[in-house]
Amino acid sequence: MNPHYIKHPVLLLACLLGVGCASAPAVPEAPRYGVQLWSVKDEIKTDFEGTLTRLAKLGFEGVEFAGHFGRFGNDPAGLKAFLDKSGLRCTSAHVGLDLFAPAKFYATTRFYKTLGCMDLIVPADRRAFTAAGSPQVARELAALSAKLAPLGMRTGYHNHAEEMAGAVGETPWDILARGTPQDAILQQDVGWTTQAGKDPVAYVRRYPGRSISMHYKAKFAPGTSGTPIIGQDRTDWVGLTLAARSVGGTVWMIVEQEEYPNGMGQVESVAASLRGLKAELAKMPAK
Repeated sequence: MNPHYIKHPVLLLACLLGVGCASAPAVPEAPRYGVQLWSVKDEIKTDFEGTLTRLAKLGFEGVEFAGHFGRFGNDPAGLKAFLDKSGLRCTSAHVGLDLFAPAKFYATTRFYKTLGCMDLIVPADRRAFTAAGSPQVARELAALSAKLAPLGMRTGYHNHAEEMAGAVGETPWDILARGTPQDAILQQDVGWTTQAGKDPVAYVRRYPGRSISMHYKAKFAPGTSGTPIIGQDRTDWVGLTLAARSVGGTVWMIVEQEEYPNGMGQVESVAASLRGLKAELAKMPAK
């Protein structure tokens, strides 16, 4: 994305964008299926529109962006039209804190607002990999949350294994959660939480209403192994989704693949995880 960076006060921006006080989306009976486009990062570089069309045909309802927009890098309205035509929505986007600097704030938020993307998640910050550095990141996220709120937008943070290190209640993730407002999304990456030896279900329940989106990724706890495809792993996907629906406020289950086993391609691996997830969730108890 190469937008023109213009400084504007937040309230003027809200006026220019025509945004009032937006409420959070209603949580559906079962969270929707999304996919993080980092999963298919190589394929979207060579065929962006064809790859997204394939993802829609697989049954995904939304996509989460990670900085690549094909030919639409300066045309969010065109990208929104393409998503609409494809039957896709923007679930959220991974956006680094640097893109919210004063000189870039207006262009960044205008791009994503035009795209219809209201949840802007910080994908990582190395300061948050330690308990010592996490409070500063939390303060910056809290300040960003306050700036985005008048625009009807939200921020949040996505974890890796490092944020889950340490005793429960004292991890960098816990520090981030306590230091940010309730409307800041705690986008738990289930795979990284599992690899860190923590229980992802317990963390959904620990912070009610803050798991608006989660990364559904198959990884393995220390000392275990298997195939990193959802349904071929050891994660309790039923228990996780029950917690997501009843406690987490989850709207989007965002499938993510970073490993492609048995010679499978990127879209093929994502498709396998989506099939596996649907098979797992078919085991959920009837209401």
